[in-house]
Amino acid sequence: MPIYRSLMGVSRGVAATGIRAIFGYGYAEANSSLTNKVSNTGVVSTDTAGVGTARNALAAASYGTDKAIFGYGSAGAFVSITNKVSNAGVVSTDTTGVGTAKTTLAAAKYGTDKAIFGYGYVAANSSLTNKVSNTGVVSTDTAGVGTARRELAASGYGTDKAIFGYGYVAANSSLTNKVSNAGVVSTNTTGVGTVRSALAAASYGTDKAIFGYGRTTPNVSMTNKVSNTGVVSTDTAGVGTDRRELAGASYGTDEAIFGYGTTGTNVFMTNKISNTGVVSADTTGVGTARRGLAASSYGS
Repeated sequence: MPIYRSLMGVSRGVAATGIRAIFGYGYAEANSSLTNKVSNTGVVSTDTAGVGTARNALAAASYGTDKAIFGYGSAGAFVSITNKVSNAGVVSTDTTGVGTAKTTLAAAKYGTDKAIFGYGYVAANSSLTNKVSNTGVVSTDTAGVGTARRELAASGYGTDKAIFGYGYVAANSSLTNKVSNAGVVSTNTTGVGTVRSALAAASYGTDKAIFGYGRTTPNVSMTNKVSNTGVVSTDTAGVGTDRRELAGASYGTDEAIFGYGTTGTNVFMTNKISNTGVVSADTTGVGTARRGLAASSYGS
């Protein structure tokens, strides 16, 4: 059975034994383009010097069979630029943006080799999406489906589908929108679990996903698992430090990791997720503490 990888959103899609992950960009004392690689055993590396425009509140997803892409965000002004990541984890310089510049969006992989950016904030909340081909080409805007919102998360699930979930409308939400294996976004599914925003998501196991952490009042660390048919579960009690504006991705053959974010103060701690969706206690962080970053898996 193929293994699928997700993030903040990455979704997974190709048989693999050594998938790695990468955290990138975000806000430290200023916007950053630093990256931190994650090995196929979940070991986070020290900072790699940034490439491309420093920014925060962006999204990332894997595409093709072994590559990733960071896109959009805020560099002072909203941008639509993207930065590809090779199957060796090398981040490329900026690619001219396509589609409406936006921030606080989410992204995930769908099908076996494509990705989708969606939702976020333009001059108001948005539900626009932009598909990414299996060669990393970003498409123009697709009219939004479902409730416009920002500060949501996304992940792949099943063998070839994706899900956007939670986020901020006029208040925090727990709505979800599934994405078919052809990249078609569905109308709203009634939310399950605690409403929240500024959370993360990743896939784990061979076909499931998990939403975790985020902001209610105050920050939380609860999680909500997603089955291989896209059914979101009720809350699982949180593990680790409550925080928001973090990121998540899968690594190895079937594990995932949440990392970084803010408690009110930026942090660099991580929490691993087992292949049964069990979240571990905090691991002391590596690299520069920051929030509003993104993460994706890459490699194979």
